Amino acid sequence: MQKENKAAANGFGKSRSGNGNEAALLALMEKTGYSIVQENGQRKFGPPPGWKGPPPPRGCEVFVGKIPRDVYEDELVPVFEKAGKIYEFRLMMEFSGENRGYAFVMYTAKEEAQLAIKTLNNYEIRPGKFIGVCVSLDNCRLFIGAIPKEKKKEEILNEMKKVTEGVVDVIVYPNATDKTKNRGFAFVEYQSHRAAAMARRRLIPGTFQLWGHTIQVDWADPEREVDEETMQRVKVLYVRNLMISTTEDTIKAEFNKFKPGVVERVKKLRDYAFVHFFHREDAVAAMCVMNGKCIDGAIIEVTLAKPVSKESTWKQHFNDQMSPSSENLLGFPNKENGHQKSLGKPASLSVHLNGQHSAGPLEFERCTYPFFPGRKLTPISMYSLNSSHFSSAAVHLDYFCNKNNWAPPEYYLYSTTSQDGKTLLLYKVLIRSIADGSESSFMPNKLCTTVEDAKELAAQFTLLHL
Repeated sequence: MQKENKAAANGFGKSRSGNGNEAALLALMEKTGYSIVQENGQRKFGPPPGWKGPPPPRGCEVFVGKIPRDVYEDELVPVFEKAGKIYEFRLMMEFSGENRGYAFVMYTAKEEAQLAIKTLNNYEIRPGKFIGVCVSLDNCRLFIGAIPKEKKKEEILNEMKKVTEGVVDVIVYPNATDKTKNRGFAFVEYQSHRAAAMARRRLIPGTFQLWGHTIQVDWADPEREVDEETMQRVKVLYVRNLMISTTEDTIKAEFNKFKPGVVERVKKLRDYAFVHFFHREDAVAAMCVMNGKCIDGAIIEVTLAKPVSKESTWKQHFNDQMSPSSENLLGFPNKENGHQKSLGKPASLSVHLNGQHSAGPLEFERCTYPFFPGRKLTPISMYSLNSSHFSSAAVHLDYFCNKNNWAPPEYYLYSTTSQDGKTLLLYKVLIRSIADGSESSFMPNKLCTTVEDAKELAAQFTLLHL
């Protein structure tokens, strides 16, 4: 009777359009011994009965997208239990009683979460309805922009500790051309997602200043997680903080010093590079020896490169449609309040292609603001911005390639003639993965009459098929 009252209080009767789904949820509670509580727009199943100690560590949770709106825990939990013991299942709910199309599943071990991703991504939950499953991370890192470039790491760290709580570390990258300065932005690591969320709330209004500068604050893009089994096979090193003038030959010679002939090749882009080794054990040994060494006057950072798979986070998130009213065609779930964080291009990116609107929501509305004389302008890199600042697919593709440590996209223009004599254009896009040397090409199946439309269409097509 107590469980029935608890179920009714949590609004189970609203599910499935009021068709009495509370009976199925009560049966699930009776069978598993788990409790179900609804609060703050989400329904929580768990933790397991008799659980003692802290929650499972970071990396044990997966994100589930594209859930049909009339599917609930009684169908979902048995599916996800196949991968391992569930600590907590959080289904995002509408006030109407329907689910919001996505959920978070926390397992008791990281291996179970990885198995869920491998076995349940693209699982057919209903005939013709496939769910998406990918890693979910408690984002504990904030991006802080418009920082004075002369400020050192220690100064930034001390200042952030003064104005926010729970600061663990500050990550600052040297300027590519002047190593005595920073790049005008930093990443601040907090001890928990809650601490980061509270700091963001305090700093986000846009009026907060550090050293007399109004700073930019947003969630940092989560670091891509690669399973341990894959990382055990990596034999490529990622080298950061190189001088612009340092050549690939110099890098190869420096990394060959500790053991001649172990480096297969080097690929350098701007102030970072990938060093490929013939054998993994030599790559690991070189990483230990070379990290923190000086090359051409710059102190370098050396780590194992993270491979990029075809089933990349981009593709999974691009296909996750959270809700019909979602403002983002591409979203990454942000655990604060159960809302998603924009990671990609806005759904309003709807370009005109030969006078026709591409499929998608309302046309992008350009926002402009008056520029007053005397207003201070700060030089920044495009790659330090949040991706929501981009409305062009071509710019977004370039940004995405940079974030994944790929070479910039290469565009190859082709033409043909229509029946009425018009010149029709088409771009082929080539994407090279620097880390493993692979390359992929993408070519849309439509022609355009202008170069701009052709390039935008090719970029959109590439983003959809990466």
